[in-house]
Amino acid sequence: MPINLPNLLTWFRILLIPLFVAVLYLPGNWLTQHQANATAMWIFIFAALTDWLDGYLARRLNQTSEFGAFLDPVADKLMVAAALIVLVELNRVSAIVALIIIGREITISALREWMASVGRGKSVAVSMIGKIKTATQMTAIPFLLYHDRIRVGPGIDVQWIGSILIWIAAALTLWSMIYYLRMALPHPAKVDRVV
Repeated sequence: MPINLPNLLTWFRILLIPLFVAVLYLPGNWLTQHQANATAMWIFIFAALTDWLDGYLARRLNQTSEFGAFLDPVADKLMVAAALIVLVELNRVSAIVALIIIGREITISALREWMASVGRGKSVAVSMIGKIKTATQMTAIPFLLYHDRIRVGPGIDVQWIGSILIWIAAALTLWSMIYYLRMALPHPAKVDRVV
């Protein structure tokens, strides 16, 4: 495992996951619900920013590695999955949305692994629809973590914005999964048959 700044930032992002989850479960005499929501939101935003930063630094400092390419998406998926599971338990997100998003991540990760094993990993490279999906869910989750029904501007509800965005992210998730599956279809795996 190469030790460099981008990989250390990725590990740091993974370590932030239990922290933002734990903040939401602190006793009420430690933090009010509003303080816990706001703290969890800011930790998640900070973690999301390190995702951008580690990629930027890896390219800028020429410190890209196979391990970093493996660990970075794992950290992202863990972060999103942890947030969604907590948000479902707190009744801020529908379990259907969480199942769609987490199920898609597992499916596409397995698909990429399989396609790489048959020498066609580039067939399921990250697409624009996948990037839009990620941006939408990474915008929705902080709103849902914050949760408090604060009006921003002329009567816009923060929780409502997060709920709408996470449903859009779920729709984009299904769309991107279908896209990736279709990209893989022209390249079926060779299966040896035992007669």
